[in-house]
Amino acid sequence: MFRLQGSKVLAVDMTGDAVRAKNGSMVAYDGQMAFKKLSGGGEGIRGMVTRRLTGEQMTMMEVKGQGTCWFADRASEINLVGLQGDKLFVESSNLLATDAGLRTGTSFTGVRGASQGNGLFTTTVEGHGQAAITSDGPAVVLRVTPQYPLNVDPGAYVAHQGDLRQTFQSGVTFRTLLGEGGGEAFQIRFEGDGLVYVQPSERNTIAGDV
Repeated sequence: MFRLQGSKVLAVDMTGDAVRAKNGSMVAYDGQMAFKKLSGGGEGIRGMVTRRLTGEQMTMMEVKGQGTCWFADRASEINLVGLQGDKLFVESSNLLATDAGLRTGTSFTGVRGASQGNGLFTTTVEGHGQAAITSDGPAVVLRVTPQYPLNVDPGAYVAHQGDLRQTFQSGVTFRTLLGEGGGEAFQIRFEGDGLVYVQPSERNTIAGDV
């Protein structure tokens, strides 16, 4: 069971089951717990090789036992996402924890990854259960519908889920629209039906003034 204590600490109550979390994110626990470091986000050799090839870095640990564990990551805000057989796309640096039953993988995202310097792939989480993602400041969840597509600054993007298609516009940022852009940059355009998580802070990017 995932629950928030405040907005920056995740508490996970366990009764013999397990949870996967970002390595080093545990801040306290009670009861009896066992800890195991996972290679390649817990997907074994195949996952480890995939992540090395794609440059998508995610080191996780498995926590199993009886009691409660508390997790946090550099005082980032934490958001809980419930999955009902659907798939969540999330930047690896923003994934804090998942139910052990959820599957993690990688997905090709094209130029957005290159524009952020995070590689060309992003992390996927799918199945039935809960995931916890982090954001720099309180995340905003924006709805995308066929009538209302959404343009997002790559530096503010955290995650998305639903039946969404991504396209990338090069040479355009929100600053470019104001005549203040410089160099090559990108916007992400989402179309379809789903949710996009954005943070009120822009991570540093490589490809231009985004």
